[in-house]
Amino acid sequence: MHKHRPVVFIALLLVLSLALLAASSQAVVSVKVTNPHDKPIDNASIILDFLGSHQIAKLGKRRPIHWEVHTNQDGIAHFPPIPQGTIQLQVVAKDYQTVGNKYEVDSDQKTFEIKLNRPQRQYSAHPPLKPADPPPNP
Repeated sequence: MHKHRPVVFIALLLVLSLALLAASSQAVVSVKVTNPHDKPIDNASIILDFLGSHQIAKLGKRRPIHWEVHTNQDGIAHFPPIPQGTIQLQVVAKDYQTVGNKYEVDSDQKTFEIKLNRPQRQYSAHPPLKPADPPPNP
């Protein structure tokens, strides 16, 4: 029985070390959304997609992480803990331009401040159409 003790001990160490390698650092992400005048934008939709981690050893199948939340009256949205790494944030709010960028999450807590602009006036590279000809008189 004492012969198998070192084998069991080594197997236990191997399992624990693999578990530590598989566990990545978690981060709490929040987003503050404001307009050009630094006023908070409430009820803005924020979409977070986790793109990848800094983890060297990839064990098992990676689950996609996708969250959609809305900002509160102070223009702030909080996400559940996610692994540290690269994320993509997209912010959509009524009467504002949509913003989407990739960011690095490299600390335990990360707050992103995003400023939304009003939509720009639409323009065309083509000249305006000429008015339609009046209908012929019978």
